[in-house]
Amino acid sequence: MSGAHARPELLASPDWLAENLGRSDVRVLDVRWRPDGGGRAVFAAGHVPNATHLDWRETLTDRESTAGVLLLAPPDRVAAALAGAGIGNGTTVVVYDDTASLYAARTWWSLRVCGVDAVRLLDGGFAAWTESGRPVSHAVAEPPRGTFTPRVRSRLRLTAGDVRALVGSSGALILDARTPAEYRGFAGAGQRLGHIPGAVGLPVATTTAPGSGRFLDGSALRDLLAAAGVGRDRRIVCYDGAGVGAAKLAFVLALMGHDDVAVYDGGWAEWGGRRELPIER
Repeated sequence: MSGAHARPELLASPDWLAENLGRSDVRVLDVRWRPDGGGRAVFAAGHVPNATHLDWRETLTDRESTAGVLLLAPPDRVAAALAGAGIGNGTTVVVYDDTASLYAARTWWSLRVCGVDAVRLLDGGFAAWTESGRPVSHAVAEPPRGTFTPRVRSRLRLTAGDVRALVGSSGALILDARTPAEYRGFAGAGQRLGHIPGAVGLPVATTTAPGSGRFLDGSALRDLLAAAGVGRDRRIVCYDGAGVGAAKLAFVLALMGHDDVAVYDGGWAEWGGRRELPIER
């Protein structure tokens, strides 16, 4: 079907989650986050039953990173965070947020890099759950600790040096997930404005429906990817400001069946601040 996603198993509908919520091998992560540290309070005010709150910013990013750069935490830290959230080897993880899957997708990518095979995003996030009439819990309980052994997939994550080596390569397509104004160098944060040379702009905000935050159907996503020149013959690299929107774009590509997709999590926060790296405007 033209409207179908190539890999629908990467999404969880409220119906699917409700049917599978009681399974011992399914763990739900609430990754709603607030800059002021209020994510846990949001969780306590109401969440999907049996969900565990995970502060992705605190637990899944490297504390040694420079300001504004959200590099992935070392595998042992990610493994400890997942085990503490009740995730073990063989667990199916469902992740949700309330920001059109931005933080959920960053969590999805972080788990995938560290070897978690079965990760779904709740399509439409917490709002989709409540709007479907499902129950909301206020209980805050620690899950039984899981046993998780990381298996790092280094091909899913690139450094600035890796990306620099791909600039100008016919074998790679670099996608910029930021807004058109940021891509063109008319807006943005950092010491320099512009984009990585040769990168193609594909604003990640266009991949979900305004208001609901649900992912567009397969036909609409195929049109977006085709307009950006996405094909099956090249490796794809995604970046944005700091690897959040880039992870969501990588999720969309996976949803549409693209396998060789990497995220440059240093993003423009790193690239724009390093004057030895080339830019275009």
